Amino acid sequence: MKIIAFYLPQFHEIPENNEWWGKGFTEWTNVKAAKPLFEGHKQPIVPLGSNYYDLLDNNTMRWQIDLAKKYGVYGFCFYHYWFDGHMLLQKPMENMLKDESLNIPYCICWANENWTNAWKADGDVKTLIQQTYGKEDEWRRHFEYLLPFFKDKNYILEDNKPFFVIYRPEIIPCLNEMLDCWDALAKENGFDGMVFAYQQQSFHILEGRDESRFKYNIEYQPSYARYDLRNNQTDKGAKLAFKARTFIRKIVYKIDEKAGTNISARLTRSGLHFEDYDELCKEIVNRRPDSEKAIPGMFVGWDNTPRRGSRGTVCLGSTPEKFGKYLKLQIENAKKNYKKDMIFIFAWNEWAEGGYLEPDEHNKYAYLEAIRDSLGQ
Repeated sequence: MKIIAFYLPQFHEIPENNEWWGKGFTEWTNVKAAKPLFEGHKQPIVPLGSNYYDLLDNNTMRWQIDLAKKYGVYGFCFYHYWFDGHMLLQKPMENMLKDESLNIPYCICWANENWTNAWKADGDVKTLIQQTYGKEDEWRRHFEYLLPFFKDKNYILEDNKPFFVIYRPEIIPCLNEMLDCWDALAKENGFDGMVFAYQQQSFHILEGRDESRFKYNIEYQPSYARYDLRNNQTDKGAKLAFKARTFIRKIVYKIDEKAGTNISARLTRSGLHFEDYDELCKEIVNRRPDSEKAIPGMFVGWDNTPRRGSRGTVCLGSTPEKFGKYLKLQIENAKKNYKKDMIFIFAWNEWAEGGYLEPDEHNKYAYLEAIRDSLGQ
């Protein structure tokens, strides 16, 4: 089973973040500033040995790769930020491409949203960089940037086709035309086409969605489990309210797409919200694929209060032992029901959202050990 972990590159300084959030800002800034918001709330979390690493140091990535290999993590899925040629947080991936000693399978997920202050804003959401999609010239420029990665010996291919993930297809007005262009460009450059996957559940629930260009749908967890739990509620009033919110969001996403606004970002809930790890994980391991496209997911934990404070969501009850138990069940589910040899996990290093496999002062290497044990290594 191939365990692929989503990988966040925001652990180094960039000029834009220095301008927007203050000199020296990285994801560690949020992690260090977090505060406990209720009794027993484990914040701030501290990486093992206070290892607040800098991803511009190749030794850091070498350590991460060695750690992943040791404990059975097959590879990483790097988030990629492209805004009509303006890129953010691209250096770690570029450094890995240049350094042949950094060897681990990987793929790329284009996080194709506006770059906003939504994670921090309290009602006043601003667009910092607008996401645009342009026409064929821009699609070609984007593909040409990605091509050296696709040709890298470590890039994940399927049947000589690069595996590429789109975070939110539903907000791309030229989706099919762009993906067709990339597929043709891949063939022009020695591949047999592209394998496209999508990640966000918001596309999966859209009525009338066109998935024809996508071979795979990654069940990004715990988003799918949250939706299933709410949508399957026996309380008719709660179920109708959830469906109404979903319907409103669909309309707002379309408005955002056409007008270049960020109204959807204002729909975040106010007040601290709690979830139960066991409840979500049981939903995950009992889920069955609704099409041959589905790739199963899993998650380590969730606590985004380092980013969102009292507007955040905390998943209670996550432990390495529980994670290992549910991951083992999900591996069996992936083989038996999904007929897949891969699981995407949230996440390798989402420290400010509570989803990380890297060692911390409290759990040490226990989450990584749980992966190793679940794989029977």
